[in-house]
Amino acid sequence: MKYKEYTVSPRIPRALKPLEELAHDLWVSWNHDAQNLFTRLSYDAWMTSKQNPVLMLGMVPEERYRELAEDDSYQSALKRVVDRFRQYKSGKDTWYKGSRKNTIAYFSMEYGLDVCLPIYSGGLGVLSGDHMKSASDLGLPLVGVGLLYQQGYFRQYLNADGFQQESYPENDWYNMPVWQVLDQEGREVRISVQLPGSSVVARVWEVQIGRISLYLLDANVEENSPENRSITSSLYGGDREMRIKQEILLGIGGIRALRAMGINPAVTHMNEGHSAFLGIERIREYVQNHGLTRHEAMQALWPTSIFTTHTPVPAGNERFGIDMMQKYFHVITDGTGFTWEEFIALGRENPMDHQEPFCMTVLAIHLSAHNNGVSRLHGAVSREMWRQIWSGLPDGEIPIGHITNGVHSRSFLSPEMKDLLDRYFGPRFEGDPTFTEVWERMNRISDEELWRVHEIRKNKLVAFARKRLKQQLVRRGASHTQQAYAEEVLSPYTLTISFARRFATYKRATLLFRDPERLKKLLTNQDRPVQIIFAGKAHPHDIPGKNLIKDIIHYASDPEIRSKIVFIENYDLEVAKHLVSGSDIWLNTPRRPLEASGTSGMKAAINGVQNCSVLDGWWAEGYDTEVGYAIGAGEEYADEDLQDEIESKLLYDLLEREIIPSYYDRSRDGLPREWIGRMKNSMRKLGGVFSTSRMLMEYSTQFYLPALKYYDQLRRNDHEQARNMAGYLHRLRSQWKHVAISEISGGDEHNLKVGSTFSVTCSVHLGSLVPEDVTVQVYTGRMNADGTLVDTESVPMKAVSSEGGISTYRTRVRCRHAGRQGYAIRVLPSHPDLVHPWVPGLLRWSS
Repeated sequence: MKYKEYTVSPRIPRALKPLEELAHDLWVSWNHDAQNLFTRLSYDAWMTSKQNPVLMLGMVPEERYRELAEDDSYQSALKRVVDRFRQYKSGKDTWYKGSRKNTIAYFSMEYGLDVCLPIYSGGLGVLSGDHMKSASDLGLPLVGVGLLYQQGYFRQYLNADGFQQESYPENDWYNMPVWQVLDQEGREVRISVQLPGSSVVARVWEVQIGRISLYLLDANVEENSPENRSITSSLYGGDREMRIKQEILLGIGGIRALRAMGINPAVTHMNEGHSAFLGIERIREYVQNHGLTRHEAMQALWPTSIFTTHTPVPAGNERFGIDMMQKYFHVITDGTGFTWEEFIALGRENPMDHQEPFCMTVLAIHLSAHNNGVSRLHGAVSREMWRQIWSGLPDGEIPIGHITNGVHSRSFLSPEMKDLLDRYFGPRFEGDPTFTEVWERMNRISDEELWRVHEIRKNKLVAFARKRLKQQLVRRGASHTQQAYAEEVLSPYTLTISFARRFATYKRATLLFRDPERLKKLLTNQDRPVQIIFAGKAHPHDIPGKNLIKDIIHYASDPEIRSKIVFIENYDLEVAKHLVSGSDIWLNTPRRPLEASGTSGMKAAINGVQNCSVLDGWWAEGYDTEVGYAIGAGEEYADEDLQDEIESKLLYDLLEREIIPSYYDRSRDGLPREWIGRMKNSMRKLGGVFSTSRMLMEYSTQFYLPALKYYDQLRRNDHEQARNMAGYLHRLRSQWKHVAISEISGGDEHNLKVGSTFSVTCSVHLGSLVPEDVTVQVYTGRMNADGTLVDTESVPMKAVSSEGGISTYRTRVRCRHAGRQGYAIRVLPSHPDLVHPWVPGLLRWSS
């Protein structure tokens, strides 16, 4: 049966109407004064709605609205918040002051913006959400694009044996902070993408995030078949075919949605490879709308495309089999002119390997001039992992840089800590996100005040954990005696360690359980006890990850320690905010170098929580002895069992010899002065550096602003620059097989001294190319025992003569170091319009 739809809105007095505007803008999610308006309206409705302001407005009785409409105190608070909100929205005095005629389009599979919008699974989504919030703070001309999942990610619960189960509650978009996008005639904005044998229609929803918008595509519309309606059913759900459908809708459909709304995605930023098909859609636009060839279109796309990789292991990157790609080839590439061989090569590290599957990460890399990892260590890991794309290029020159992740501070500071910092840091702490040096003012805060705030947060964490544990026990049908036990777990006076993250085996959640008896002594120590809170989800298909959770539950069932270990189910942003602000130690135990960055430890650090972690991801940059604790010194092991044995003992030693004594050693006034000093150092040294404000400014200066400039240049004179670049690269590729280096001389002199120079000469066979088409360099450095070069530099050579397709090049090389040195000569492309010269397949070395 088909029902006629109608929509009902809450009846809100005119004086309180601004609440509706606030409720539909996620600016509220990082402004506690705004949240307080809703909790004052009805705390019960706020909690019952899961902190969803749109839903709760429909739950409040009319009598309560009438009461507050006459309350001058509430009216005054509402006016203050609304004035501040509208001042923020006006966009005055933002960091970005450039043109807004072109847009940066940021694509991500998930966004973790607030607990009331569950379209995220974990760290990738929360980073995307923080990226959007800081883009709003800085005033960037940026929009986000994603998918609107009817079920979001799964809700986790444990059975009586501690084994993870999943449920998939449906989201009610009409009671969430999302709007349907309508055109000027009031009709839904809709787009379509082609799949084999069918067309998928999607409508567009908008999420307002301060000054900017996130657009989400929804395939759950009547025109689609049940199978196609399920494309936006759940995040990371379904089989491989469902995944490629989602990624076609995200990438190709996302670009079309922006066009349908009149938004020009001049620059695109792919957060992970899921959205890489957007590059194919942009190429199709250039071909169909501007008459470019596919090769010219690629040159128009390449300088305006940005790709961020988050995955430090090859298996974690999205790959599709050849049969799957053959099935979807035409619907992805129709209208571009790509042949099958050209297209499939874009997704392969080695285009000559015809058995290699198609990788979305490789596609994104090939289509982007700007590529980066998410920490310094991850950048190095990524260059090593993808080196085959640029065969022969030294790892240090592979064009994958790094921009270390950060967090949106005001989203994750506890209300109490935010109030404290606002008092001592001054108005620029809120008003100027670029003023990261403000964290240097931590020393203005007294030890007593900082510790008092931490004690408040710790009490709230314990109360929250007890409440959640009781709810879990009730759901499992536990007895009243068992439920009563929940009221006694944890203590606000005990050193509290939290481990909260995805339960993947490489994260080693049970490393602390390696020596159960040694751990038990720590937990049950009468004078200096320890307690642990765990939270986190395993992927529904990750049985080893689920078994880790079960092992923890079984260990914690011991009557002697069951009040000392708690597992909080369904880890989400609400749980995270309690843990990162109320814990004492934030534990992280990944196998280095498998943690690309990690941001939960950053959230803990800005709240004064001490990190204790393996030197992996961001902690390899953030750690020093004044701000936290390191497990090991950055070693990597081939034997995982040996690694676990060594690092578990290092962790126990840290706890017994440093962490526990530092926490419990108190001065005469009862304060742990050394511990508080570390809290201050952590906040002072890490708060400004590991923020998304710093991160977005780096993305802007390194990628966004240059890419916007390239876009303006490329579209001049009917895309003449892109056409010329495509012609240049075609000429280079056709002649590259003829390029050869011969007759090398130099470096044979005796008695070379540090600081002296010697001459290097060579002949380069260029075929029909001319010297202006290439750069010839001496690549020199110290020679290792294995014959590789380190501490290298590239010295340009100059063509001194050319005849018959052979050019003679010469330069002088300075001796910078003593000892065994070496050099080679190389030829690479040279063109004033190349973003960088590292073009796959165009590098020639002297033999």
